[in-house]
Amino acid sequence: MQRSTHTKTDNYLLDTLSPEALMRLQPHLEPVDLLLAEPIDSTEYVCFPVCGMISIVAMMQDGDSIEIGMIGREGLHSISAILGDDSPFQNAMVQLPGRALRLRTLMLRQEMQADDALRRLLLRYIQATMRAVAQSAACNRLHLLEQRCARWLLACQDRAQADRFPMTHEFLAMMLGVRRPGGSLAAGSLQQNGLITYSHGTMVIVDRQGLEATSCECYGVIQDAFVRLVAP
Repeated sequence: MQRSTHTKTDNYLLDTLSPEALMRLQPHLEPVDLLLAEPIDSTEYVCFPVCGMISIVAMMQDGDSIEIGMIGREGLHSISAILGDDSPFQNAMVQLPGRALRLRTLMLRQEMQADDALRRLLLRYIQATMRAVAQSAACNRLHLLEQRCARWLLACQDRAQADRFPMTHEFLAMMLGVRRPGGSLAAGSLQQNGLITYSHGTMVIVDRQGLEATSCECYGVIQDAFVRLVAP
């Protein structure tokens, strides 16, 4: 892939920067592909998706896991790099294939020290991310599985930028923190109601408005947090 030289990057966080700040970073932004189910190593680089999605997953000692965050074109991976931690506590993997721009962590930290506006923007992004994590924790405890599944599929559709995207029942169940039958049951209920179709590893959103009506309020709360704090 060729190195990007365009002023507009299609990553909302980067495109919120002043033209001067973006021009300083742009020669150092390297295009990379996000490959499905690929783990993301954030020790040397931060990653700014322009399409696709990265899932942040909490792993238990017994092998169980649940998604605690998702990153698309609205943000970056990882906030640990912003905070100066080179050993992030969470696992990250590509949930939806796509493309990203990566930047050396050291370069980002140097720019944060030199640019107050960049530092404030990244701190607002951390605030929005923490708001999303807190809301997701409450959602996982208080809301029905079907509501949570609808919320999660809406967020996937936003980041896929398409009505059709790859998805397996196994991955859906892992992201929702349930066994495979539970994920299949939730998706089956949404399909019976005419909101989605699912076949051979492909999810299709048929009725976006119906899916929004089925979802809990957490989808809107999380969206509003990112719009208020970091949207260009």
